[in-house]
Amino acid sequence: MLQFINDLPENVVGIHAIGEVTKEDVDNVLTPRLDELAQRQGEINYLLVLETDVQNFTMGAWFNDLKAGLKHFTKWKKIAIVTDQHSVEWFTSNIFRFMIPGTSKGFSLDKLDEAVQWVAASE
Repeated sequence: MLQFINDLPENVVGIHAIGEVTKEDVDNVLTPRLDELAQRQGEINYLLVLETDVQNFTMGAWFNDLKAGLKHFTKWKKIAIVTDQHSVEWFTSNIFRFMIPGTSKGFSLDKLDEAVQWVAASE
């Protein structure tokens, strides 16, 4: 399930992933928020708090997540992935940054406040 995270700076879209994540979650929670932020400010600062195993994302969720990412390909500014899955955190910090424009960084769950500050800060 994807849930919108409230109480973030207005220049950040925050999503919390728990349990199974489906195509409908991406379509109804993530995509509209990305669309709105990209339209409003012309760039995307994205915070994902990942408290579910990536294997809990259905194929439809992966496909629609990819579509949403490509739709806004030139608008990505900052992506913060917050998780205790070390392989995901490592991938975000070391590989993901070569695949998309903008800056990406992984954080452990106990560094959520630091992640919010980083993703919201203007550079």
